[in-house]
Amino acid sequence: MTSRAFIAGCAGPNLSATERSFFRDAEPWGFILFARNVADPDQVRALVADLREAVGWMAPVLIDQEGGRVQRLRPPHWTDDPPAEAFGQLYLSDPSAALEAVRLNSRAIAADLYALGIDVDCLPCADLRHPDGHGIIGNRAYGTEPVAVAALARAAAVGLMEGGVLPVLKHIPGHGRAPVDSHEKLPVVTATRGELEGMDFAAFRDLSDLPLGMTAHVVYADIDPDRPATTSPVVLSEVVRGSIGFDGMLMSDDLSMGALAGTMETRGRDALAAGCDMLLHCNGKMEEMEKVAASAPVLTGEAYARAAKALSLRVVPDPVDARQLRAAVAAQLKTVG
Repeated sequence: MTSRAFIAGCAGPNLSATERSFFRDAEPWGFILFARNVADPDQVRALVADLREAVGWMAPVLIDQEGGRVQRLRPPHWTDDPPAEAFGQLYLSDPSAALEAVRLNSRAIAADLYALGIDVDCLPCADLRHPDGHGIIGNRAYGTEPVAVAALARAAAVGLMEGGVLPVLKHIPGHGRAPVDSHEKLPVVTATRGELEGMDFAAFRDLSDLPLGMTAHVVYADIDPDRPATTSPVVLSEVVRGSIGFDGMLMSDDLSMGALAGTMETRGRDALAAGCDMLLHCNGKMEEMEKVAASAPVLTGEAYARAAKALSLRVVPDPVDARQLRAAVAAQLKTVG
């Protein structure tokens, strides 16, 4: 199946005729859902089916379902899950219990997603929590030390994959020190490359074999003072593919975020030229999606191979009782003093 190197959002809970026509012609590789696309389980299942019907194959459907502040599926139809920080706190006193709790929590999330047809979760977040970093990461981080963060992120990824859902490692090579919210402004991190390699990048190095990753819209001034990682050939080649060794399919963070400058076409072309395999555009605005699509080539070569390898890891999971899993997680987290 021919696809082009971008992932698209849509405007609301149902596809319009215009969106159906656009997706059929533009052939995005995948789709991403947000709260604006969610009403109830039957509606989400129908939307997922309609998105795939528009492109004619079992295209991946993504969502951000981390727990805590970042989860698109909410009560009353779904459960609010704990933020990453809760598992990090448990890890300090009982690492093995924390790792199992993270795995079970992600397995429960995967059960919810798989029941809707959603097969990619933008989780785990391997960013470190830094005291001088902006709160956009905050309790989304598993902790402050790369060894613990990597271990917990690995367990989260395992739980998702056991449940038939692919994980997306984010935000490569590290958003934790960013002094501003990249949704609004371009963050500039001034730490030395040595500091970053020893701390922030180290967590990602231990997760370099995960199938999918998402870049950070962050400038690392000691490495490339002019461009954020997403559009920096230096950061993507020397750090992400180089010292970190990430060999999975690399998607940009959302091209519509305020951290990036220029037109959508320029943003897309710069990200691909820097080394991204896939463009991500989230807001569902048709005029922007058309420009992103214009900058996205047919998926070929190494990018195609990485995307195909990731999709080959999708499995049909064994059934589980998500409520029982969450009860076990809650019992473990209650032990944190």
